[in-house]
Amino acid sequence: MSQTANEEFLKQFYQAEETQTDSLGKRVASAVLPESAARHKKKKRLEEMRQAVEDLREEGGAGDQVLYDDIFEVDSEAFITTEKRKLSKRTKVSLFLLLVMIPVTIAIGVIRFRGTAYDAGTLLQTIFGSRVYYFISLVIMVYALIPFFMVFEGRKPQAREMIVLATMAALACAGRAAFFMLPSFKPIVAIVIISGIAFGGEAGFLVGAVTMLVSNFLFGQGPWTPWQMFAMGFIGFLTGILHQKGLLPAKRLTLCFYGFLVTFFIYGGIMNPAALFMSVYEFTWSGLLAIYISGVPVDLVHATSTFLFLWIGARPLLEKLQRIKIKYGLL
Repeated sequence: MSQTANEEFLKQFYQAEETQTDSLGKRVASAVLPESAARHKKKKRLEEMRQAVEDLREEGGAGDQVLYDDIFEVDSEAFITTEKRKLSKRTKVSLFLLLVMIPVTIAIGVIRFRGTAYDAGTLLQTIFGSRVYYFISLVIMVYALIPFFMVFEGRKPQAREMIVLATMAALACAGRAAFFMLPSFKPIVAIVIISGIAFGGEAGFLVGAVTMLVSNFLFGQGPWTPWQMFAMGFIGFLTGILHQKGLLPAKRLTLCFYGFLVTFFIYGGIMNPAALFMSVYEFTWSGLLAIYISGVPVDLVHATSTFLFLWIGARPLLEKLQRIKIKYGLL
C-alpha cells in the first residue's frame, strides 16, 4: 500500500463518527489529522462547563458574592445592574408617596385636627374623637403598602414574600420591647436598614412603617405615631435606593456610620419638630432651636445604639436573608 493510500486510509478511519481507539491511536490522530468539527465542538463545550464551575467557585455558589473582607455583600449582581439603576415606576410612586402624600397627610392632621377639644362636627371626629391620629396612621400604612403590592402587577403574590417582611417587622418590635428599660437604646433603625439593603427600598419603607405602628400598641399610640412611621419608613426607603444605586456598599463600618447619621439627622430631624407641633400651638424658630438642642442627648443615644446593633448584627442577618432569598426566590 502506497504512502498516499495509507494517509487516505488513516484520514477516513480517524474522521469516522464511531471510532474506538487506544491512547496511542488518539495521539497519532491528533498529530497527523486536523481537529474535526465534532471534536472542536465537544472541546468548546467542556471549556464552557469548566468556566461555569470557576465562576460559581469565585461567587461562593448560588449567586452569593463576598466583595469585602468585613461584611457580606447581598446579591450585588441582582441589585446593581443597568436596569435597576434606573428609577422604576414603583420607585417613582414610592418617592411621590414619601415626599408628597405622607407630609401632606400629616400636615392636614396637624392643622385640621390639632388639639383635644373637638366639636365632633366631622365624621372623623365623631368616630375617633381626640384620636384622629389613628386614622392618619392607617392612611400612612396604606401608602406604605401601595409600592410593595406593585411588585405583584405581573404575577400572583406569594405568602412567603410577605411573611419574611412581617418577620423583620416583628423582630424590630421585639427588639424595641426587649430594651424597654433603656430609653432610646433600640435596634429598630438597624433592622430597618438591613431590610432595605436585603429587599429594596419599598420593602424597607414597609418594614419601617409597620414596625412603628405595631410596636406603639405596646409603647403607646399617639399623635407621634404618624411622624414615627414616616421617619422610619423614609430611612428604610432611602437605604434601599442608595444600596441599589451602589452608593451604600454593605461594608460594616460604612453601614454603622450611615446608621448613626440617618438616626441622628433624619429620625431625630423629623421627630424633634414633630414634638414641637404636638406640644405648642404657635410655631417659632426659637422654639424649634430649643427643642433640637434638648433632643441632642436622646438622638445621640439612639444613633449610638444603631451603630452598635449594625456592628453586631448586620453580617449574620444579611447572610441569613440572602440564603432565604436564594432558596425561596424572594422579591
